[in-house]
Amino acid sequence: MNQEHPAPPPPLAEVSLPVQLGRLSLPNPILVASGTFGYAREMQHLVALDRLGGILPKTVTRQPRPGNAPWRTAETAAGLLNAIGLDNDGIDAFIAHHLPYLCGLGPPVLVSIAGRNPPEFVEMAEQLDAQPGVAGLELNISCPNVTGGVDYGTSASACQQLVAAVRQRCQLPICVKLTPNVTRIADVARGACDGGADAISLINTVLGMAVDWRRRRPLLGNVVGGLSGPAIKPIALRCVYQVAQAVETPVIGIGGIATIDDVMEFLVAGATAVQIGTANYYDPTVTMRLLDALPGALREAGVSSVSELVGTLETSRG
Repeated sequence: MNQEHPAPPPPLAEVSLPVQLGRLSLPNPILVASGTFGYAREMQHLVALDRLGGILPKTVTRQPRPGNAPWRTAETAAGLLNAIGLDNDGIDAFIAHHLPYLCGLGPPVLVSIAGRNPPEFVEMAEQLDAQPGVAGLELNISCPNVTGGVDYGTSASACQQLVAAVRQRCQLPICVKLTPNVTRIADVARGACDGGADAISLINTVLGMAVDWRRRRPLLGNVVGGLSGPAIKPIALRCVYQVAQAVETPVIGIGGIATIDDVMEFLVAGATAVQIGTANYYDPTVTMRLLDALPGALREAGVSSVSELVGTLETSRG
């Protein structure tokens, strides 16, 4: 007796993953955060790099920096403290030795830069503006482990003036990475937007410390450092929501993102894209899992594109 085979289920509806950050177009919203992915060479045997929505190599400075004295990292109950201090070989070495490889991988490359003053930011932006393949800049004005450029992330007016100076001399899209270690982060974000930022990256690490009470010594050579990982996710979500409510400039969410639920929470709260940071250390393939899960999560949410989900958080009491 012939048995009738059930008809195959209809194909799942296609979902659209590309997102727009001002003038910057990304193939999907999953990026890797500066300082957690090296210069990508270290990850090439673990990650299909061409699938990423964007790559942010570790922050570069005008001159080489040795970084802070050890110890530079300390694990916490729900995160990681770091006081690396922007250890890098300087922008000239970066352009000569790392940038060609990065720009040949496929995804957009956003170069993270940190200067001690506006002229240094502008000078580096001009150098990178002249390099083929660079998709945009992320101005790191929020590293808690150095002095100088970080000061521009705590003042709305200083932030506006810095971003405007870079924007005037550089045609690349500009993202501005802000610190949560301020009283009103939405005010600083407005300054960045008024200066011409294409996107706001939220957040950099939260200032913290760890102590060895037996030795009466701090665990970090710098005494204090930046806390990242799951512990700061609620803070990052709050900052993303507050800034997304205050400005129309797109927001990139950063802070404790490790699962597809984390990604979806940040999108609903107002982020257009996310950066994966600390999770890369303990699960180098995390971005691939997130990219695999994202289409199904969007279908579950009843949307056909990332943009339909962004900022849909309902806060009114029904």
